[in-house]
Amino acid sequence: MMELPRPDIKLNLNEELFRKYLRILKLARTPKWDEYKKIALVAAAGVVVVGIIGFLIYILFYNIWPS
Repeated sequence: MMELPRPDIKLNLNEELFRKYLRILKLARTPKWDEYKKIALVAAAGVVVVGIIGFLIYILFYNIWPS
């Protein structure tokens, strides 16, 4: 009886994953200054919004359950 070789699936999967990562790295580029400013502005606005929500929750609980 003839035995068929078992394919090394893990090696093929890693190679395919590596090719996908390499393709993305080839497409990637550093952002221009305008793009960087927009990203930083949106991130800062998100931090401020989360901070305001946290502060409002703090004030709400401080007034409900004073020590």
